[in-house]
Amino acid sequence: MNLSLYLLTVLIWGTTWIALKLQLGVVAIPVSIVYRFGLAALVLFAVLLLTRRLQTMNRRGHLICLAQGLCLFCVNFMCFLTASQWLTTGLIAVVFSTATLWNALNARIFFKQKIARNVIAGGALGLFGLGLLFWPELSGHTATPQILLGLGLALIGTLCFSAGNMLSSLQQKAGLKPLTTNAWGMLYGAGMLALYCAFSGIAFTMEWNARYIGSLLYLVIPGSVIGFTAYLTLVGRMGPERAAYCTVLFPLVALNVSAFAEGYQWTAPALAGLVLVMLGNVLVFRKPRVVPMAAKLA
Repeated sequence: MNLSLYLLTVLIWGTTWIALKLQLGVVAIPVSIVYRFGLAALVLFAVLLLTRRLQTMNRRGHLICLAQGLCLFCVNFMCFLTASQWLTTGLIAVVFSTATLWNALNARIFFKQKIARNVIAGGALGLFGLGLLFWPELSGHTATPQILLGLGLALIGTLCFSAGNMLSSLQQKAGLKPLTTNAWGMLYGAGMLALYCAFSGIAFTMEWNARYIGSLLYLVIPGSVIGFTAYLTLVGRMGPERAAYCTVLFPLVALNVSAFAEGYQWTAPALAGLVLVMLGNVLVFRKPRVVPMAAKLA
């Protein structure tokens, strides 16, 4: 079951970049995010109410959902989309993939979980592999103020993503399932961003064509309802550090789709990076060797 959720998350989030690209146009980026998570919240609430699976939450649960909405469904998307004005997608992917390491560190700080060496080693190996994959893009950057600002925003977005993982893990430890917390979190996140748009004078326009509506529906159902539910379920089952290795694999799916749809050409360094990323995946999910008690006492 965990493997199915893992592969589902990687495949869905590795292809959402196509839908995000198709969203660019008449509708302002913050408004598109409001549409995405507002509609996703409505879908989740409808499903939960129809199936009678909506869990009740106390004030503490709602406050954590509010924080989760701010981190996962609001600030991090604004940070990454703003950073994309100055950074290439490759550099953003490399920064985002550090979520594996941040999740391991945060789990240690907040939940006192032991940091597994294989997770850190696998995450570092995957990060280095991504560096090789996107080396042509990375080497083309110079340390301009805009680049540094973009890097800072991408890092803040990654830290917000990691914080959202911790909050979801906290909710699941309290017995709340991701379907319920995601519904409230998306509603809160979309609501806060809608208020920002209203106070900033950003118009709530709509582009009524197949390109925009189709990409929006893909981001709402597979990208948000299914993707976030599958991923945060993995956070509860596997731990945030292992689940976050998905962020290293997303660019691999995106590059393969790009090779098919846009003529991306694989190079020797990129193939070496691919091998390193897959080796990192093996390390992250390798089960620790159990030492017999007799051997420990010897």
